[in-house]
Amino acid sequence: MLSVETRHAIHPDHARTMGTQELREHFLGTGLFAPGEIRLIYTHYDRFTLGGAVPNGAPLTLDVVDETRTATFLDRREMGIVNIGGTGRVSAAGDAWEMGRGDVLYLGMGAGPVTFEGDGRFYLVSAPAHRACPHRLIKLAEANRVELGEAATSNKRVINQFIHPTVMESCQLVLGYTQLVEGSVWNTMPAHVHDRRMEAYLYWGMTPEARVLHLMGEPTETRHMMIANEEAVISPPWSIHSGAGIGEYTFIWAMAGDNVDYTDMDFVQPADLK
Repeated sequence: MLSVETRHAIHPDHARTMGTQELREHFLGTGLFAPGEIRLIYTHYDRFTLGGAVPNGAPLTLDVVDETRTATFLDRREMGIVNIGGTGRVSAAGDAWEMGRGDVLYLGMGAGPVTFEGDGRFYLVSAPAHRACPHRLIKLAEANRVELGEAATSNKRVINQFIHPTVMESCQLVLGYTQLVEGSVWNTMPAHVHDRRMEAYLYWGMTPEARVLHLMGEPTETRHMMIANEEAVISPPWSIHSGAGIGEYTFIWAMAGDNVDYTDMDFVQPADLK
């Protein structure tokens, strides 16, 4: 079963007027991981798409998505897949890849229908592509590891870069995940914006009662949302994206836009946030 929800782009002037429920309706992705279903959110931020696939004992195939008006979803797109569940299997373009928890698979433009099997919980992100790059399965040991932050400021963390120029080739999709060191709670602090790219976060590895206080909005007009496990945030180019969590959590970040330069960002110091 496939379901697709469309999210239109929101101007920052509009976002300033939104209450809690409106913010969640426009920027939060919930219920992405339903047993036996593929659920997608098709956004008008760089035509970025995110979602989840949970085979639940029977194969699931992602093929035609009406919103793209193409023969198959990946005819003019690339895709990143992160397994946040048990061992699973992904098949496409005549190949198959076994994926453990935390593994990342990149599928290039033209891969055709994609089939998901096994005990995996597959997080999917996709962006338009202009050329076909090689498919690749990337294990955590193959990711580029970057350590940032300090224990004194409660933001010591490890950034694992998977779909990234230092690791592999893609068109515009960049993806990785950040793990907080025990005792640290803040991610992406100092905050930043990057007007040339949008971004999406998926928070996972949390206990059912835990929450992340996710900060968004213009630097001088910040807003917040309380995020539960396996919920995603759509972050427009004009918005900061930062947060602090209760207990252990990991977040998957994925970006699409004009470039793949991970360092292309404009920092905003805490003293300048309002």
